[in-house]
Amino acid sequence: MRINKDLIKAASFNPTKKSTQMSIFDMCQKIENKTISLPLYQRDLSWTLSKCIDLLNYQLLGKAPVSPISMNVILNTQECVPQVSFIDRDIMDNVMYSQMSVVDGQQRLTTNFKAYINHDDFRNIVLDLGKGCFIEMGEAIRGTQIPVGILLNKADSVLFEYTSKKSSLKSQEVTNVLLQVRSKIKNYNYTINSAEDLTEDEQIEWFEVLNNAGSRVSIVQMRFSKLKVHGIDIYKQYTSLFKERLVDAGYGDFFTPQKTSVSYPIAALNPAYEMLTSREHSNNYAPISSDTKENQLCNLEPPNLLTKCFSMTLEALDNVLDFIDDNELKKPTRIDYINYLIGYFIFNGNDSIDKDKEFLIKWYDTVNFTNKSNSIRRDIFTNLIYKKEK
Repeated sequence: MRINKDLIKAASFNPTKKSTQMSIFDMCQKIENKTISLPLYQRDLSWTLSKCIDLLNYQLLGKAPVSPISMNVILNTQECVPQVSFIDRDIMDNVMYSQMSVVDGQQRLTTNFKAYINHDDFRNIVLDLGKGCFIEMGEAIRGTQIPVGILLNKADSVLFEYTSKKSSLKSQEVTNVLLQVRSKIKNYNYTINSAEDLTEDEQIEWFEVLNNAGSRVSIVQMRFSKLKVHGIDIYKQYTSLFKERLVDAGYGDFFTPQKTSVSYPIAALNPAYEMLTSREHSNNYAPISSDTKENQLCNLEPPNLLTKCFSMTLEALDNVLDFIDDNELKKPTRIDYINYLIGYFIFNGNDSIDKDKEFLIKWYDTVNFTNKSNSIRRDIFTNLIYKKEK
């Protein structure tokens, strides 16, 4: 019998022997020193503030350890996947030998790191001594509360300085409890499962197995993350701005679940893509999630054409929000109202607001997206941009 040589090799190798433990503060220090980094393909941060608070409370109150972090140890620094820093996602020019690259665990590590550096995103997270847990504070911090960025700050002096100025936190009993909590989180150990010099495909395969045996990290997010090498950060330059505009207008409900924070803005780029590439509108380029064109957008040449798509779409979005507000139209119940009008203004020009006002108001008041198939929704968009009544 001929036995496969790869099977023999695999049977003699036990990857679990490479598991180690590392404390939260040690990991945070390595993140700060950029000896723990992220591979370029990693998606952006997706955890809500509530999810971050859940992790902090589990680390403080949970009766079982948090699940392991998975790292790829980089030994071949010349052929590794490009690395980016945490939070800012800046490309790292120098990758060090034995640098640890996070395959799975970015959200957990970033949560702890934001507390460690007292990041502004966590300004409203406090430990409430009365409730015995981390919470999102109300309008003002109470005497029984201490900000997480103070309590778990990288510098011990920050906690001591803060408590010395707060009469409600000066007692020996309170000080002892705060120091115990700080010590527990500071020395809380994560198990690190590591591998060495995995290719990008091997890392993604590992991630998929870890996350519900094959559910894929968003292909859209992964494709756009790689544009960082061209100086394009889709999250900072576009999707976050798109979402912020809608949240400010009172339409933040569109972004639940979290995946819609990417799919809706990306779908809205289709009209700008068709205009910039001088394409005649094609039905399967409607601004709906099922028609996102991440491959075509990422392959635009030169790459700055993509940033033009961003600016065109954001300008049209501003005009849509003004149009709804100025004409006191009903609050949109679906993102389709927004994305379709974005497409209309891109194809017909932003000055069409005035000359086509009556047509647009009638369309807005009468269009119905409920229980419509994708093909019908595509027809609705085509009819809109060509100013057809049906």
